[in-house]
Amino acid sequence: MAENRKVYGPPANGRAPGAGNAYTINLEGFSRRLKAMYSHWHDHKSELWGSSSVLAVATPPASEDLRYLKSSALNIWLLGYEFPDTIMLFMDKQIHFLCSQKKASLLEAVKRSAKESVGVEVVMHVKAKSDDGTAQMDAMLRAIRTQSKLDGHDDPIVGYIAREAPEGNLLERWAEKLKNSNLQLGDVTNGFSDLFAVKDINELTNVKKAAYLIASVMKNFVVPKLEKSGGNFDLRPSASSDDEHLYYDSASAIICAIGSRYNSYCSNVARTYLIDSTPRQGKAYEVLLKAHEAAIGALNPGNKISAVYQAALSVVERDAPDLVANLTKSAGTGIGLEFRESGLALNAKNDRVLKSGMVFNVTLGFQNLQTPTKNLKSQNFSLLLADTVIVNEKGHEVVTMLSSKAVKDVAYSFNDDEEEEVLPKVKAESNGTENLFSKATLRSDNQEISKEELRRQHQAELARQKNEETARRLAGGGSATGDNRTAAKTSSDLIAYRNANDLPPPREMMIQVDQKNEAILLPIYGSMVPFHVATVKTVSSQQDTNRNCYIRIIFNVPGTPFNPHDANSLKHQGAIYLKEVSFRSKDPRHISEVVQQIKTLRRNVVARESERAERATLVTQEKLVLAGNKFKPIRLADLWIRPVFGGRARKLTGTLEAHTNGFRYSTSRQDERVDVMYANIKHAFFQPAEKEMITLLHLHLHNHIMVGNKKTKDVQFYVEVMDVVQTLGGGKRSAYDPDEIEEEQRERDRKNKINMSFQNFVNRVNDLWGQPQFRGLDLEFDPPLRELGFHGVPFKASAFIVPTSSCLVELIETPFLVVTLSEIEIVNLERVGLGQKNFDMAIVFKDFKRDVLRIDSIPSTSLDGIKEWLDTTDLKYYESRLNLNWRPILKTITDDPQRFVDDGGWEFLNLEASDSDSDNSVESDQGYEPSDAEPESDSDDEDSGSASLVESEDEESEESEEESEEEKGKTWEELEREASNADRERDESDSEEEKRRRKTKAFGKSRAGPISTAPKRARMR
Repeated sequence: MAENRKVYGPPANGRAPGAGNAYTINLEGFSRRLKAMYSHWHDHKSELWGSSSVLAVATPPASEDLRYLKSSALNIWLLGYEFPDTIMLFMDKQIHFLCSQKKASLLEAVKRSAKESVGVEVVMHVKAKSDDGTAQMDAMLRAIRTQSKLDGHDDPIVGYIAREAPEGNLLERWAEKLKNSNLQLGDVTNGFSDLFAVKDINELTNVKKAAYLIASVMKNFVVPKLEKSGGNFDLRPSASSDDEHLYYDSASAIICAIGSRYNSYCSNVARTYLIDSTPRQGKAYEVLLKAHEAAIGALNPGNKISAVYQAALSVVERDAPDLVANLTKSAGTGIGLEFRESGLALNAKNDRVLKSGMVFNVTLGFQNLQTPTKNLKSQNFSLLLADTVIVNEKGHEVVTMLSSKAVKDVAYSFNDDEEEEVLPKVKAESNGTENLFSKATLRSDNQEISKEELRRQHQAELARQKNEETARRLAGGGSATGDNRTAAKTSSDLIAYRNANDLPPPREMMIQVDQKNEAILLPIYGSMVPFHVATVKTVSSQQDTNRNCYIRIIFNVPGTPFNPHDANSLKHQGAIYLKEVSFRSKDPRHISEVVQQIKTLRRNVVARESERAERATLVTQEKLVLAGNKFKPIRLADLWIRPVFGGRARKLTGTLEAHTNGFRYSTSRQDERVDVMYANIKHAFFQPAEKEMITLLHLHLHNHIMVGNKKTKDVQFYVEVMDVVQTLGGGKRSAYDPDEIEEEQRERDRKNKINMSFQNFVNRVNDLWGQPQFRGLDLEFDPPLRELGFHGVPFKASAFIVPTSSCLVELIETPFLVVTLSEIEIVNLERVGLGQKNFDMAIVFKDFKRDVLRIDSIPSTSLDGIKEWLDTTDLKYYESRLNLNWRPILKTITDDPQRFVDDGGWEFLNLEASDSDSDNSVESDQGYEPSDAEPESDSDDEDSGSASLVESEDEESEESEEESEEEKGKTWEELEREASNADRERDESDSEEEKRRRKTKAFGKSRAGPISTAPKRARMR
């Protein structure tokens, strides 16, 4: 075997019986693709397969050189591996393999699948190492003649790949046998090309992964596989790097192209980088960029391939007719298992129709252009752009778009002044065309650009894109108005007794609690009147000095504050409600028992109804499919779970198992079990313990699930890596204490062991999620990037917040914080200024109905790191000196989105723009302010404060300063003198009756002690 390439993932039963190797063939994929090949062969036999009745494919021996062969592509496409030094014959009734014993033992597994899928018999011809294979070849040729006679064909046509020259002794002998067999030969290259042209979902996934790899490398590292500069350019896809040093100077053009393969599927990307570009180079690149985008835009199902090149050519003819002669003669080729798929060339002569599933390497360039410069090496330049594009049902998808080809990202300016002096004629000929906007204009003498300048340029572009995106979303009604407040929960009908006959027989006229029917029986006018315990709001008891006990019951009355109308009150609109009732008793023991019973019963009923309401809003999940005997579940034992299960029983550890379609966590108790479906997982995180006390797996879900009686979107499984130890000695132990050192070593070993067991579990689950049935979920455990973390207060306590590749998370303290980066609209950094030790972060979501998330008290030392992270993840951020009141801002935007767009979108947050505008005009200093046409209300603090965007602390500080100035200068003696004078004046103004009442009250307090007083009893009534 030349390579161990797995295309389909772990198969169900693809291993040959008795085989000792680790190679397996996915029989399901083999059957599907073999059926597709035979169907294509029979349907297009005359036009694409040369009317051949037999297909003969010979794969050459393994080679260290990277080769793209149709025979190797067929091996990988059909079997999942490349079978070197192997001959295959495909006939209507039989398939023949000529190979070694090791390969034959692996291919034995496909016999049954071939019979069931297309009804053919697989025949093996095993060649020993010392054998030349002549006898086996003769047997295969006899089988061809025998099959043709049975089919009534005296002169069968054997199809072969004519463009592949035979290599090695076996293939050369086979080619000679075919030539001398008097059989008619036909080329089937076009048939295989058309067969491989349309990719299935598994192949497209491999192409996307290969494209993501090279686009990331091009964007983040720019490590070229192929580079050309210094006037020597070769734009052919087959070009390779030479030994010449990379050359760059003023007016230089550097071409960088990178290709990669994932599971043998290819992808390609190419970019041209301009150094101090001249106006001619800038114009040529802009035209090439437009032509390249036009070619990609024409890649839609139903169009002819020739229309792709024609679209690019039309742009060049319109914008730069003088460059038509320098345009490449094609716009690229198909790409897949081969870097260049024959038959899919994007040129003006190809009239094949584009289909969904085709993949193209769209490559376009200008070659041998001239620009007048002082340096001879820079006079001749070429430009090249390439992207990997997938044709889909909706149009097309550029899978290498992560690598930008915009002018600002590929043009660099190192020496603008020198260029102005050297090329005065060029500027005169440019007819006022300005120099190409560059990504890196140097500011210092040592030619190093600041990161802040790069961020500023990138953020300006992000602001433009974000405002356009927000305008489109608001115009389409993507964010409805609302304040993200849910309506009050409606309760179901609460019935204690269906009729009067169900009432328990009265024992005596005392308050009774019916635990079974969840009712309270109150004696009112000689009858026991039932009330459901859910109607009780509060219950309390008090005792006076005469040993009389009072019980006070307050009921929920609809229509009062904090008690909105529910379904019951609307159904019985004419009903009269009892608001409060009080009873007096001589038996304090009975009163306290009743109060305790009512409180306990009410707490249980409320908890049950709350859980029922929570479950009513849950989305129905699919059932967990347990792993069978062949596939044992992946297990991780001795885990704790958060949120914890309810109940007062002792908490137990459990086991997490990965089954066919989801996770299951269970303890030894039957009722403690949680199932999490893979389809419900939005994000998965693995955070090993480093400076924390726990190692954890965290699942953030699309829809809520119930963990015990709690409704949650976050489920966490963790292990404490360190035991909490309290030193009983009380003294500080020496750092060189042998016991201390041994204890620390045990803790490190335990932590490493736990982290390794979690890592093994994560790796196996990631492999499981890589199977074809889960690739649409795009699941993978995402590790937090601890080096980018920062401290802040997202809720009530300070926590260490860490970014991941797709989220911003805090997974140690509860409540957990998981913010999806793709759902963020903008980020506003507030209280940013000189002298501030901390600042705040406000995260505005694309869904304006969601409340703005605030992370407070972030140390100012983390500001630059946060800016760099936000800029790297293409998140637009703004800075402000004060905290903003976001609720009225979002309400104003959703009420009048057109005004928001007309006023510049989010640019009202741009401090630099507002500061610069304020110098020019007074009107521009207003920026964007939300409308304050809302009527003011004394009862709503938020509406009353909506006239200002800023929750300013200036007014409060001014008032406090005035008060402090009034009190300044008074000593303690002066303050005591004023207090005594005030007491004296009060005593003189009091009447004799008031003095007597105060004395009586003081005497009553001294007698009653801690027991409640009589005035309190009167107030209760």
